[in-house]
Amino acid sequence: MDREDIIEKLLLVCASASTIVIFLIVYYLFKNGVHVLSWDFVFGMTYNPGTDQFGIFPIIVTNFTTAFYSLLIATIIGLPTAIFLSEYSPFWLRNIIKPLIEVIVGIPSVVIGFWGLIVLVPIIRNVFPTTQGQSMLTGSIVLAFMTLPTLISLSEDSLRAVPRAYREASLALGATRWQTITKVILPSASSGIRAAMVLAMGRAVGETMAALMVIGNPYIPWITVNPLEIVRTLPTTIALEFGYVEFYSTHYYALFGMGLILFISVFFMNLVATYFSGRHKL
Repeated sequence: MDREDIIEKLLLVCASASTIVIFLIVYYLFKNGVHVLSWDFVFGMTYNPGTDQFGIFPIIVTNFTTAFYSLLIATIIGLPTAIFLSEYSPFWLRNIIKPLIEVIVGIPSVVIGFWGLIVLVPIIRNVFPTTQGQSMLTGSIVLAFMTLPTLISLSEDSLRAVPRAYREASLALGATRWQTITKVILPSASSGIRAAMVLAMGRAVGETMAALMVIGNPYIPWITVNPLEIVRTLPTTIALEFGYVEFYSTHYYALFGMGLILFISVFFMNLVATYFSGRHKL
């Protein structure tokens, strides 16, 4: 057996081990989560472990509402940044800005959550005196900050993937640079941008520690779209309650059910992102 065969076998072992680990995680999640999956569990309106009521629909709604607000904030900031890096930024400046943006990925989420708790919460409390600072808005801003690298990097890559001939043809026909960007480049890169937005949404939906520290976490959640109210999300509920839950109780299986719904949601978002990214290849 030569060196190439050994390397091939090692790579096969690593790939197989990764697949087995993922399979075991999914299997254990389904094994414990299916015990509570029902219409009343998914669409029930009252979540109160103290009275054995496990309707998680309010948590699902506020989870995705918070993620949507964070995506809205991240898109407002991230898409213009991606356009600047792709179309206007000098090469030397891009080589400074982009690595700085990507450094955010390496910051632990608990550190970002701590920053939100110390800096953002007092600011929100001062701007909106009727709130306590911890709110859906605070959580959305923190999550937007965490999803910015994904949105900016993937959007910028999609914009740069548009062939140079498209730009030159548009300019040759008399279009301005901005008209070229809005009428030619953005439509051509739209599939990649949508994929970036979906992946950023998936990151926001599944984030735990940062949201846990700034979002409020009421004992009994309710449905709201008011960004100034405290809310719960699926990951924060699991993190808050798993430490004291009685093993193999209904509450225990309910937390696994939340994890299962969260997994299915993020998996579906990744499928959508894959569809968008492969829909229009330049």
